[in-house]
Amino acid sequence: MAAAAKYVENDCDAIDINLGCPQIIAKRGRYGSYLQDEWDLLSNIVQTMTKAVSVPITCKVRIFESIEKTVKYALMLQNAGCKLLTVHGRTREQKGPLTGIASWKHIKAVREAISIPMFANGNIQCLEDVYRCLEFTNVNGVMSAEGTLTNPAIFEGINPLVWEMADEYLDLVEKYPCPSSYIRGHMFKMFHKIFTIEDNFDDRHLLATAQNLSDFRQVSMNIRDKYLPYHHGKVHFEDGENMYSNGYNLILPPWICQPYVRMSPEQHKNKMEELSKKQQNNENKRIHEDSEGVVLSRKKMKKLKRIMRRPIKPDSQQHTRGQESCVSDACRNPLGGKCVYQLCKKCCKEKCFKEVLDCKGHRILVLTRRELAKTFEENRSAIPVLNQLETF
Repeated sequence: MAAAAKYVENDCDAIDINLGCPQIIAKRGRYGSYLQDEWDLLSNIVQTMTKAVSVPITCKVRIFESIEKTVKYALMLQNAGCKLLTVHGRTREQKGPLTGIASWKHIKAVREAISIPMFANGNIQCLEDVYRCLEFTNVNGVMSAEGTLTNPAIFEGINPLVWEMADEYLDLVEKYPCPSSYIRGHMFKMFHKIFTIEDNFDDRHLLATAQNLSDFRQVSMNIRDKYLPYHHGKVHFEDGENMYSNGYNLILPPWICQPYVRMSPEQHKNKMEELSKKQQNNENKRIHEDSEGVVLSRKKMKKLKRIMRRPIKPDSQQHTRGQESCVSDACRNPLGGKCVYQLCKKCCKEKCFKEVLDCKGHRILVLTRRELAKTFEENRSAIPVLNQLETF
């Protein structure tokens, strides 16, 4: 960690240690929030990094169930040399459908206990939430993650049109290129509400299969052309959620950037129980048949759906396995399509080992590996001779 910090020291103003990631990949790699039980190790990491670099070392953490333990955790990091602490008011287990509400009480208790600057994280869906959090916790700043994905203008206190945010983001992508999967993920977050409408499923599919910048811009353009008349009031908009109801909640039209509101953990639990009951009932099990009435397996259905999403292009070349057999007399296996010796993999492997050959088609490199081993042995045997010459 100290070596990594040293590597980026001259390119940043501070180095943040993310101790809040709750994902399974963090558990496998032993990092993120799965280090929060190893206080001695974390203290050693922060101290070592602090001594190794001149820029401040900061930390982002999640809370424990106990407020007292959370406060002790924060004090340990402060004493180790952490210069700024960000506290996410959720436990490690609060993630995905079980996210729930972040505890500002934990954050407030930590703020009262430590003396270093501190940021709060959690429950930030609009600018008003920022002000409420600052007032309740008395922290120095507020951090938002999911809220900025669905509304990148959250800290400006506005709810812009989704295509305006998408176009601004794509302009940045054009200036600073990134993988298409990153673009797709960000645009799905911005269009999350509008893609729940069935009329926009074609544009959702276009975004899911887009591979270049022009395709992504086309999605934004399609949504803009479709919903701009509604936004200007030229056409009356109605949807299934009755956005003009008499309730007290502000319901924004789907073409406006807005927060993603998760269902509560209790609602999710009830939903999963209902789905489980349906799966146990064989009468509700869907049976798929082809045009001739033959029942199709789930695997076959998945393959057909994949082909429908990405149909085979007419000008594409389809690779078909030939019917030729291995040239070996005692073998009836099909030959490898790229085998140099027109053999199956088993026969090719035997031939290469017996005759010391390579087959690039099967990636069997007996000759190459033996030559490398021979060169290595020659170089290693020459080292003692060089040492003897140096003594004279």
